[in-house]
Amino acid sequence: MTSALANKDRETAIAQPEQTRTGPVFKPHVDIIEHPNELLVIADIPGATSEAIELQFERGELTINAQIASRQAADASYLLSEYGVGAFQRTFRLGEGIDSNGITAEVSNGVLTLTLPKTSTAKSHTIEVKAK
Repeated sequence: MTSALANKDRETAIAQPEQTRTGPVFKPHVDIIEHPNELLVIADIPGATSEAIELQFERGELTINAQIASRQAADASYLLSEYGVGAFQRTFRLGEGIDSNGITAEVSNGVLTLTLPKTSTAKSHTIEVKAK
């Protein structure tokens, strides 16, 4: 049986996890976008279901955890493997200016989108200067 890639063309590029006390952990790519009234956090977590994602916001710190199951069938072998499989985690210090009760999250096509509304005190505003 011949493979889709010739032996000399096979690549073994595998996503490299960070080694932690609890085992290997992958760091998903993340964009954080600031709008006047909210922050958007967009994370690539390919293969994660909503049930496999755990989010925590405490004392101004956002932690994203996910567990990604292997996509390899028992009777198959990888020709190329670049997506991480196992534990994914990222933690960000965002400050106290987030309304933690208003945070929303959704996952679609391997992309996690979090909306973190700012508290009224954290929103920027213009201060009028009056003449005397």
